[in-house]
Amino acid sequence: GVGAATIEQINLLKDRCGDYFEVLENKGRGDILHVHTIDPRSSLRARFAKTPVVMHVHFIPETLEGSIKLPKWAGKIYNRYVINTYRKATNIVVVNPIFIKDLDRYGIDNERVTYIPNFVNEETFYPKSKQQRREIRQAYNISEDAFVVLGVGQVQTRKGVLDFVEVAKKLPHIQFVWAGGFSFGKITDGYEKLKKIIDNPPKNVKFLGIINRREMNDIYNMSDVFFMPSYNELFPMAILEACSAGVPMLLRNLELYEDILFHQYLQAHDNEGFTELLQQLKDDKEVMAKAHDYAKAIKTHYSRENVAKIWIDYYQKVHADNLCKIYKMKRKNPANNA
Repeated sequence: GVGAATIEQINLLKDRCGDYFEVLENKGRGDILHVHTIDPRSSLRARFAKTPVVMHVHFIPETLEGSIKLPKWAGKIYNRYVINTYRKATNIVVVNPIFIKDLDRYGIDNERVTYIPNFVNEETFYPKSKQQRREIRQAYNISEDAFVVLGVGQVQTRKGVLDFVEVAKKLPHIQFVWAGGFSFGKITDGYEKLKKIIDNPPKNVKFLGIINRREMNDIYNMSDVFFMPSYNELFPMAILEACSAGVPMLLRNLELYEDILFHQYLQAHDNEGFTELLQQLKDDKEVMAKAHDYAKAIKTHYSRENVAKIWIDYYQKVHADNLCKIYKMKRKNPANNA
């Protein structure tokens, strides 16, 4: 998800904002340094940069709980490193407004923080024809008549994979498919238990493993419903991808969705609720139509055009603020101008 969001944002600047900015990736020196990752190299660049540093906060320490299983001492060191890296930034961009209060709790001033949403390229994720859907299903050995429920993401406890499987057991007449694998390997939280399920899943569940992003539009198009029972999320790219492909969604009722999805999605808080709504989506055309309308609304709101305008205004403001800062410093210390 973070990788996909980074690629989309860089491509957006090149494709839609080329009249305003020149983008240099991991080379050269610009007027603004935009950092997407927290690896040591990026952290050092942010520390010693002489230009404004925009730090993209795709996650906070709490969101790693349920993803990676680390010793307590290692987790504390890692969390401290993450926050210290964010503190080096001149400006911070969060992908979800709920992170603003979390960063404030870590002592990061809200005035430095701006919310700019993720988005996806509608030329990459789009609805395909019925014939194409049939061909995709054949390729993955899924019946043309099956009602397909899709889950997407790394196989880990936080993503609700165990709940996904439990709901599938309650609906044996529905085909469940999960696209994603163990990106963190054996340090994945709950690895042993999840590995046993993947190796021996219920008959109506398919685990496809890690799928190349170029193939993901096919995966969305072969499904009838996108189902994400995650317990903790950021701004899931998979939600935007599914909506762009025209696939309705069912989500867990998490607080973080309220400000970014505007209650335009079907939701439940437990497996009984998920089971009931999935059955309704299969049987009730009105419920399905409502879910499709929600997906269309989300797709429109997070279009590339809308988000491009936000980035253009944001970068220009960051650059202008920096010029004002330099001017004030020169006025204050005229001797340094000689």
